[in-house]
Amino acid sequence: MKRKVVSALVCAAMVATMVAGCGSSASTDTATDTAAEETTDEAADATADTAAADGDAITIGFAQVGHESDWRTASTKSCQDVFSAANGYDLQFVDCDNDSATQLEAVRGFIEQDVDYIIIDPIVSTGWDTVLTECEDAGIPVIVIDRTIDDSDKYVSWVGSNFKTEGLAAGEWLKAYAEAKGIEEINALVIEGSTGASAAIGRTEGFKEIADREGWNIVDSQSGDFTQDGGQEVMESYCKSYEGKFNVVICQNDNEAFGAMDAMKAAGVSYGVDGDVILVSFDACTAGLEYVQKGEINADFECNPLAAPFVEQVIKQLQAGETPEKEVYMEEHWYVNEDILSEITVDGEAQPLTVVTDDIIAAQY
Repeated sequence: MKRKVVSALVCAAMVATMVAGCGSSASTDTATDTAAEETTDEAADATADTAAADGDAITIGFAQVGHESDWRTASTKSCQDVFSAANGYDLQFVDCDNDSATQLEAVRGFIEQDVDYIIIDPIVSTGWDTVLTECEDAGIPVIVIDRTIDDSDKYVSWVGSNFKTEGLAAGEWLKAYAEAKGIEEINALVIEGSTGASAAIGRTEGFKEIADREGWNIVDSQSGDFTQDGGQEVMESYCKSYEGKFNVVICQNDNEAFGAMDAMKAAGVSYGVDGDVILVSFDACTAGLEYVQKGEINADFECNPLAAPFVEQVIKQLQAGETPEKEVYMEEHWYVNEDILSEITVDGEAQPLTVVTDDIIAAQY
């Protein structure tokens, strides 16, 4: 498969070179260079279609975290849509159900199958060096998405979000929002994501950095495992242990927030724009934004799950013999209910806040 792609690209490059040889002016050269680039891009884009026609698809193994949230479902669907048979791919998908041992086994299974590429969304950020060395020895490029790997750099690219920046943004928004509302004291409860997950680590570190700087009181911080049931269970415990002692709840994904909302309703705790408790979430899935628009979630900080198109670009670069960027960050937004702040400053950079509308919800994943 790789030899076919290289041949196609070499032929395209030769054609572009021949055309360039006919030019005489600077403007003609510029136009020719553009045409050559377009020809090469078209050749790369056509590779998948040719592969599908020849029955020689690009094989990809994808070891997904699990199915614990709306975000994860959207991430999986993104990969299944992009890396489809119709697009010239053979996707081998494993839902690892939040089990690290299963995920390592899945990757080793992909090595045995001799797939062309491996995509990993790592359940935890450590314990990867050995299996990534095995991938390297087998000559199979690895692309990491979403969560990060901290104990090895034996992967081609990572595609995802800056989780600490998300945590910092939540903290900076809360600071500005509290000032705008005249709230002088912050007593926050945090429902963290899965223990050891880089998303949980980054969001926790980012928010805590602002909390420490501002002198806020983080009353408690426990894992809800990125699930609705987990968020509800932790929040039920919080409502009993800290009744009347908190005015902010930080949930590290939307599904935890949904569970926390159920628990607070049952306990008679009001939350959201008109409530006694400010509720902050992450991910900004469609359902999450619907609750933001209703005013039940005050702010939701996006983590883009649609990595597959970016991953496909990395694969096309590799097929063309190019070296992709080691880190590829996706564009994300910070969503709010109230139009009282237009922007916040995160790490010295002004970043806009987006008030949720029907059109934004309709366009979201």
